[in-house]
Amino acid sequence: MGAVPSTPRNGGAARPPRETAERLIGTLVGEKSFPLGSDFWRKLLELPLDLRWPAQRVNQACELLAQNNCYTRHLAKILIHLAWCLEERTSTSGVTSSVSLKATNALFISSVFLKHLIENAKSDNLEELCLSLDESEPIPLQFTGDQNIESLVMHSVLSFIGSVDVSPSTYRLHQELLRFMLAAMSTQLLAGPSPGSKDANPFIDAAMAQEKSLVSLVVQRLLLNYMIWPRVPFGGASHPTSDDSQAGVLQRVGSAAANIVLFPFSYLVPSRDEVPRSPLAQCSLLVLLVLIHYRKCLLVDESITDRSDDSATTDTLSKENTYLCDNPYCKALENARDVEFDRSVDVEGNAFDGPLVRIPFASLFDTLGMCLADETAVLLLYSLVQGNSGFLEYVLVRTDIDTLLMPILETLYNASRRSSNHIYMLLIILLILSQDSSFNASIHKLILPSVSWYQERRLHQTSLGSLMVIILIRTVKYNLSKLRDVYLHTNCLATLANMAPHCHRLSAYASERLISLFDMLSRKYNKLAEQRDGKILTNKGNLQEEEGLTEDMSTEFYIYTDFLRIVLEILNEILTYALPRNPEVVYAIMHRQEVFQPFKNHPRFNELLENIYTVLDFFNSRMDAQRVDGEWSVEKVLQVIINNCRSWRGEGMKMFTQLRFTYEQESQSEEFFIPYVWRLVLPRCGFSFDPSAITLFPVDLSGELPRESNTEDANKPQVGELKVNVIDLEP
Repeated sequence: MGAVPSTPRNGGAARPPRETAERLIGTLVGEKSFPLGSDFWRKLLELPLDLRWPAQRVNQACELLAQNNCYTRHLAKILIHLAWCLEERTSTSGVTSSVSLKATNALFISSVFLKHLIENAKSDNLEELCLSLDESEPIPLQFTGDQNIESLVMHSVLSFIGSVDVSPSTYRLHQELLRFMLAAMSTQLLAGPSPGSKDANPFIDAAMAQEKSLVSLVVQRLLLNYMIWPRVPFGGASHPTSDDSQAGVLQRVGSAAANIVLFPFSYLVPSRDEVPRSPLAQCSLLVLLVLIHYRKCLLVDESITDRSDDSATTDTLSKENTYLCDNPYCKALENARDVEFDRSVDVEGNAFDGPLVRIPFASLFDTLGMCLADETAVLLLYSLVQGNSGFLEYVLVRTDIDTLLMPILETLYNASRRSSNHIYMLLIILLILSQDSSFNASIHKLILPSVSWYQERRLHQTSLGSLMVIILIRTVKYNLSKLRDVYLHTNCLATLANMAPHCHRLSAYASERLISLFDMLSRKYNKLAEQRDGKILTNKGNLQEEEGLTEDMSTEFYIYTDFLRIVLEILNEILTYALPRNPEVVYAIMHRQEVFQPFKNHPRFNELLENIYTVLDFFNSRMDAQRVDGEWSVEKVLQVIINNCRSWRGEGMKMFTQLRFTYEQESQSEEFFIPYVWRLVLPRCGFSFDPSAITLFPVDLSGELPRESNTEDANKPQVGELKVNVIDLEP
């Protein structure tokens, strides 16, 4: 490795610390294999140095280890020593700084080499890792030859995380453990977006195989880390030190962004989005998201791969004869319960099986409310409200629901600065919440004195429900002009439809925006109708071309037909179930009644317009019968509407089946979520990964980390396209 000797030098006086470190690291990556019980490992892990190596020398060291590891098995051996150090630290009460120092050094060294081997792997089953010992290797008593190394390591790592509290003396070790887990689980980046039976993920598979009790402890600890936001201990040497106060091999000197001893990682690198104030909180959330969204694919019958029929491709066999294993971390999160309530059954009366994660829902609710500008927090909130009925119930009964809704609505307001998947997640959360009638009623009772971030006009004393209507309609308009994504339209309109029967004193601006939405969609509908008819006339006589054009243009045409019908049904539900409480909606319809005229006799819309014209006829007649002094003003018209709302009995109104949209996650949602999680992890994890090695999702090989852009092409089929939207209409 450059000038670093690859073998120990014999004899001589005591060497300076730097020379000793270079000699030991050179030995680690060299050709000579040291037994698991050799004193070399103790010397390596007890290095009390703060040296730095440039990136080039680190890469040289990694390449040398990659060349020699299959013979020396030094990666496997340092991982075993890491497991032993963690087991000793976990089982020992009090501060054992020397053991913590060795564990931290082992973590860092193994993380660097492990990540290099993973991103440069050539074989499909990661043979380069060599996670086993040679049969001729002398084995110490505390290790059995048939012991699975990745299982041993992950059990020790997870046991420490779940059992040892975060304190100033353990903070750095906790953080390095989480970084190590992210590096070890990065094998997912080498797989395709759809889990396959041949995917090699030894460390995350080992994590999935742990006992339920340990899984629950880990999920609980990761959530608590995220809620508590442990701070970096005060002072420069914040990681464990030896008894004589000598700095350890990973000590940072200077600012948090400074290069680290020996290897070029900076573990406190901020992401390009807003992040929690605690790096440990951010790391905990990233690890949790990777764990809960992982899915392992297995063959139903292993013998299927032995078939000699060449016509049966591997892809065909894997798709037709595989299944996805249950994820214990996902189950643990879904069954998490509030510490304030000691219930042994869920909200549906089903008994829980196994240990439960118990966390303070109040703290989690408040933390999420503060962090929703960050996409990782949004994904956690989605995972909770979609999968955990207890947390969803807790959110719905909170009287300060604006804690969550205001940052969600503000983020949607700034949609142009967010990724399309970020917008999708937020809209799905709103759709899930809108499935509850009490939520739809409560948001109209909460009055906002002002909305400082809304720039188009001053919103004063506006209800949270009115603001939600305004932002959803604004999102539809933004999508129509920029993203042009059908799923986004559908989610927005479905949420508005769920809210419609419960609208209460919808503001004048929200009411006007609602009619404006119909006008905008109707103009788009008319334009599509003209284009379709014009193309058909132009190509008349060419039957084949005519049929193709008709089919292509009809798809979008019928989509907007459905959108218009949904908006009309939203207006119908407000007028049918909540007219006396919404005079501003009546005023907006009367003020823009001409926009409905072209569709009055349209076969697809006329029945939905009958109720609107019944309302118009009623209030227009009252206006005609009303005598006023001077000219009509907005205030006078509105007062007439308010007065006549009291006498409104709904006579002549046709009753339609009330719309109710629900959200369901697709059965193959992992094809979206696994790539999506790693897109979020990479800019935030603190280490780089070779872009050319990533096959989980498309990557810009210029080295830029994957970031979605909100362009007109954002809805084209791609790995990151949201495919989990299923809106069920229940008549």
